[in-house]
Amino acid sequence: MTRFRPCIDLHQGKVKQIVGGTLRDDGPGPRENFVATAGAGEFAVKFRGDGLTGGHVIKLGPGNDEAAKEALAAWPGGLQIGGGIHAGNAGEWLAAGASHVIVTSWLFESGRFSAARVEELAGTIGAGKLVIDLSCRRTAQGWTVAMDRWQTLTDLDVTPTTLDRLAPWCDEFLIHAADVEGLCGGIDGDLVAMLGAWGGRPTTYAGGAASMADLEKVQDLSGGRVDVTVGSALDLFGGTGVRYEDLVAWNRR
Repeated sequence: MTRFRPCIDLHQGKVKQIVGGTLRDDGPGPRENFVATAGAGEFAVKFRGDGLTGGHVIKLGPGNDEAAKEALAAWPGGLQIGGGIHAGNAGEWLAAGASHVIVTSWLFESGRFSAARVEELAGTIGAGKLVIDLSCRRTAQGWTVAMDRWQTLTDLDVTPTTLDRLAPWCDEFLIHAADVEGLCGGIDGDLVAMLGAWGGRPTTYAGGAASMADLEKVQDLSGGRVDVTVGSALDLFGGTGVRYEDLVAWNRR
């Protein structure tokens, strides 16, 4: 069954919901849908209390380590951590309380996928502690992994062949559909269907979910084999499309 997985997205030390395609290293700041007054730890406590397992904390750029550690300390072993993770610091984040580390950009060198790096990381922490993030954009090839906070396209396409190739080195996949992330305009159904048809590892889809009907759609299109996260549409993050209480009830069915 498709489960809702919570998220804590951090930008400049605060819990935020942003439009993914507007995040840049330079120029104007990203388009923000929501900026929380509550700290990351408060959200973690809430998710822990409601038994929402398998969620993730994503550090979007610098200045987020303290907030991330606050969330992990509030729920040791209950959250995954991503953003700036590599073989040199992955163990530190696991020691700080993360159940898994989530990695994208470090697995690429100059935009080219590095098999040596994924093998090094899995060898350092164990494949059972690694979530490979294949966040992507639509291209002529279907979907292509985008690194550096979704700014740079890589040489790796998201296909069943790619998933088969990487599955031995990880425990799960996390896949943001960057083109629809934060827009509350509906999910990328084609991507969800492809991921569900593959189904070789636990996979979480993120991007565009705007209503409970979108959760039903993920359930139907993936055959219940893909989990989903809800961000900007969630009332907990200032949205109006999805009630947090309904998601908690969904997971308890």
